[in-house]
Amino acid sequence: MKITLLCSDVKHPVNAYLRDWMDTQQGVHEIELVQRKSDLAGGEILFLVSCSEIIDIKVRDMYLATLVLHASDLPKGRGWSPHIWEIVNGAETITLTLLEAEDKVDSGRIWQKLDIPVPKNALWNEINNLLFEAEVELINFAVQNFGTTSQVLQEASGNASYYPKRTPVDSRIDVNKSIAEQFDLIRVCDPNRFPAYFEHLGFRYTLKLEKIHEQ
Repeated sequence: MKITLLCSDVKHPVNAYLRDWMDTQQGVHEIELVQRKSDLAGGEILFLVSCSEIIDIKVRDMYLATLVLHASDLPKGRGWSPHIWEIVNGAETITLTLLEAEDKVDSGRIWQKLDIPVPKNALWNEINNLLFEAEVELINFAVQNFGTTSQVLQEASGNASYYPKRTPVDSRIDVNKSIAEQFDLIRVCDPNRFPAYFEHLGFRYTLKLEKIHEQ
């Protein structure tokens, strides 16, 4: 089977998980990992993983299936970075949805869902690990069940909800609130890509949170 993985950001941490999965499939499937829509050559399955480009019908028709991995319980939580918004709002479980790509964002038929418990003490890298391992699990599901799995239409659009794209200001810490009040926000901020920060005495400071494991 010819499979393509499209992840727009070459520095995105999910790439390491995708490459590890590709290594497990050597000699079984023909797989490539690309960063741009212009690099797509067609095949059986196209997986969109943290893809920021619009993949139109002309491109999707190059594949038998174009599948999106989206970290919300669709149709709730369409849009950008849903699992981050949900954890910031106190969620202890996030849902990963495997669905077909359509012109209308996150509206396609659902292939599978997977619930992911997220401990209240999990930091950004631990959350990433839980999510990316689940993404690989659903990629495996799609490949192993290709042509046999049934798809489910999403509920009426009136039940849908949407998250906006996160911007740097969404990682801003309020110096007048306690750490405990803002812990869910601080712990989801990737210090390398989207650092938490606060402003004090005329300067901006970044904040890095690390877990110290008791011996």
